[in-house]
Amino acid sequence: MRKFFLLLATLLATPWGQAASWILPPADIDIFGQLQVIPASRDETLLDIARRYSIGQDEMLWANPLIDRWLPPDGADVVIPSRYIIPQAERNGLVINLPEMRLYYFPKPEKGKKPTVITYPISIGRMDWRTPLGKTTVVRKQKDPPWIPPQSIKMEAIAAGNPPLPDYVPPGPNNPLGRHALYLGTAGYLIHGTDKPYGIGMRVTHGCLRMYPEDIESLFDRVPIGTPVQLINQPIKLGWLADSLFIELHPPLEEDEEQYADYMQKVREEIDRFLEKSNNDKKANSARKNIVLDEQMLELAVFQKSGYPVMISK
Repeated sequence: MRKFFLLLATLLATPWGQAASWILPPADIDIFGQLQVIPASRDETLLDIARRYSIGQDEMLWANPLIDRWLPPDGADVVIPSRYIIPQAERNGLVINLPEMRLYYFPKPEKGKKPTVITYPISIGRMDWRTPLGKTTVVRKQKDPPWIPPQSIKMEAIAAGNPPLPDYVPPGPNNPLGRHALYLGTAGYLIHGTDKPYGIGMRVTHGCLRMYPEDIESLFDRVPIGTPVQLINQPIKLGWLADSLFIELHPPLEEDEEQYADYMQKVREEIDRFLEKSNNDKKANSARKNIVLDEQMLELAVFQKSGYPVMISK
């Protein structure tokens, strides 16, 4: 049965720009996508490969910790971590998981078609410019937006010894918002493109959410005004595929590191919560209720924190 679902997930993939649109699995299945392994080429860095597959920089490094990001050995196996556990959130609108630095879009299903899920890498706010958690909505969209630098960012540039920022940056190649912007109901926060695409998938912004230019372009045309947005903090994700339990682990946000000093303990607490919730589901079957953890695989998953799903049940 497990092999059937794995094959089904592979067959349902359909290309859509740089990212892919996947058939949304039923509510009791939490995994979609497909891991890939490709040979490295001396003509590409890991960051080139990451952009080609709509993967963020940190994601690519987590999945390939032994490969040099700038000079990957020719022919080396490069893991493309394009398989995901859906975060524990309402599968509606935009779901943004900050530690994962990834956005999930659950568009409203078209009549006569199956629901889908689309996912993109993002950059998030630095520790001193945190991206806020919570719920909001998309309140405005603008193509070729101008940028009006806030006073706080102007002061930061001066304090760093950089040239003063102008009061107004018109649309164009030097505009840090790129060519597309989605304005959120939380004042001052946007989902936008960038003039520095190789920073995608890192914690480098002043609080906004950056995307590859090609990704924000495709998302921009599909997200209507009024779309709900959930910003969540889930470095530990768990999910079911058939009757097998998977875990996907990411480093916590820097400001939360103290809480995760004993990462394994946090993982076990999340597993207990997840299984309790699953067991209370009226549709839960005996196989899930009697799940047995593979302790060796769990320890390896915690050690690696690879950023992609790993099966931890026997």
